[in-house]
Amino acid sequence: MSGDVQSTTTGTAVQDGETGGEHAHPTAPGSSQLFKTIVGRELRTIARTRMFFVLGIAFAAVLLGVAWVGGSVEAGYVPTVVDLLTPLELVVPVVAIAFGYRAILGDEQRGELDVLETYPVSNREIVLGVYAGRAVGLLTTIIVPLVIVAAMVVVFEDDGLSIYATHSGADSPILFGRFIVLTLLFALTILAVAIAISALVSGTRSALALSAVALVGLVIGLDLLLVYGFSIGLIGDSALIQSLAISPLSAYRGLVFESVVVVAAGTGPAVASPIASIVGLVVWLAASLGIATWAIGR
Repeated sequence: MSGDVQSTTTGTAVQDGETGGEHAHPTAPGSSQLFKTIVGRELRTIARTRMFFVLGIAFAAVLLGVAWVGGSVEAGYVPTVVDLLTPLELVVPVVAIAFGYRAILGDEQRGELDVLETYPVSNREIVLGVYAGRAVGLLTTIIVPLVIVAAMVVVFEDDGLSIYATHSGADSPILFGRFIVLTLLFALTILAVAIAISALVSGTRSALALSAVALVGLVIGLDLLLVYGFSIGLIGDSALIQSLAISPLSAYRGLVFESVVVVAAGTGPAVASPIASIVGLVVWLAASLGIATWAIGR
């Protein structure tokens, strides 16, 4: 990230003793202005960083390739959702971690956090500002390819091939819209985890190592723990659906099936608890940002 916060605040600082306080800033920007500055800085950083563009192009190529090669765009919206779900489960965490794993660490390494501490902005506002800026870039990277895929369905869908044609109104763009919203919520949750990582670590190598551990844990580890808990009887049959909300990946998958696939099919056994899954994702998001706020305040 750049030093935009430092340049924004440079002209507002005064020498010790001029106003009787070591950190007095009579013309310093307010908390709201600093928050907007942090968000704007993050957006400019994303715009100037080639890695994010390459990442976005690669992400779009994966989604468009899967949708086109698999032929699901000819079958309809819901078949396309089914084809894209597994790739998104794997790729979205990678992209979200890449967007956030060095966000706050970079500020700390350049000394910008020390500068911000002398101004009327709380640690929570710093974290939320960084998170908001990175979230805009991440959501743009994800939503654009998904909208393009939806447009491909509009152009190439063959009504004769739609496997959900017998269900009136089932295979509709509304269901694909739900899929996009749930994917964005999943991405925001993983981004919050990445922001927490960036605040906890002290160096780039440790950030990479912890990010790798987080990816394995989020994509594989938690699901395996749930399977193991069920196999040994720790998780009962009645609690299994709610327990899936513990894993962000399982919560996302369950929400997609319950809100899109099962709705299109018209019937089927419950595979997840929508309320528990949403609560699980929100708890992961809020807890991660809380950890990040605590970490930079140490």
